[in-house]
Amino acid sequence: MSRDLGPRRPRRLDRRVLVAASVTALSLTASGCVVVHGEREVLPATTRAEAAVALREFTAAYNKADAAYDSSLDADHVTGAFGDIDAARLKAGRVNNPGGNSAHRDLEFSDAVYTIPQKAGWPRWFVVEAQGNRGGDRHWLLVFTRDGAAGTWRAAYLTLVAPGALPEIRKNADGWAETVPANSTELAVAPDDLSTRYAAYLKDGGAGFTANAHTSGWRAQRAKAAKRPGLATQYIDEPVTGGGHAPLALRTVDGGALVFFTHRRYEKQTAFAGTSIPEPNPNVKALTEGEVRQSLTMEFMSNGVAVDPARGAAGGTDVTVVSRLEGLISAQGG
Repeated sequence: MSRDLGPRRPRRLDRRVLVAASVTALSLTASGCVVVHGEREVLPATTRAEAAVALREFTAAYNKADAAYDSSLDADHVTGAFGDIDAARLKAGRVNNPGGNSAHRDLEFSDAVYTIPQKAGWPRWFVVEAQGNRGGDRHWLLVFTRDGAAGTWRAAYLTLVAPGALPEIRKNADGWAETVPANSTELAVAPDDLSTRYAAYLKDGGAGFTANAHTSGWRAQRAKAAKRPGLATQYIDEPVTGGGHAPLALRTVDGGALVFFTHRRYEKQTAFAGTSIPEPNPNVKALTEGEVRQSLTMEFMSNGVAVDPARGAAGGTDVTVVSRLEGLISAQGG
């Protein structure tokens, strides 16, 4: 059998924001939209009314894109890890169903709760937890970001969580939440380091994460799948922290944080001599470049949400990954 060095790593906002340097005033437009001149103002990311509009606009664009399997129809409303996953899903759907999604059903939200932090500078962002008409009784948890006052709010993170699964967020007297800096030393793991720590944990195990389906359970599942008759499976996990994939964190009432973070993984299947790779499903085929002969390397992007305790917390300092949603974004045959 030929020597296999493992998966190869594939090689690898938007509108202009006009800022008058001499003006630092804050004004509210008649529409309720916040307009900021200058980058030092500490203020809510948006109004609750504008956040509701952003959710409606995202939902409308998402439904149009899903019905047509056309990523151009919601490209202005998604970014980050969720944008990567959504674009690949629509691309695969388009390849396999050029006429559109015959099984489309409009996504609808109800009982939306908006958590809006106040902070200085860009990006600004807010969180929505809502009941969707799919996903069972789990709630949809979305994070919207934008890079300037003239920009469109875009969904950067999307996961599903059980009702009541999230810790209480700290808010001031006016109901605004508090962000946690990405390099904070007040937490068990700085948000900037969480993706790296998670990737290392998935590779080598060890301490630092609460045992559940997204940590020890997933490692056990991968170990079981690593060797099957005629097939070897290898994994590479990588942190992703830049641009629209940057972690975002909210302070919880106990001094910890709720952190949204991104993670990338590669899964390489290699068939033994005299055997072949199992037939990929149509969506994998649609995203695969090259001919699948003896190997198939799949690239997945995931976005997750974790509870990150305060450093030295009495209840322990293991990070709990509450939820994680991933999607295939590319594949390579070999």
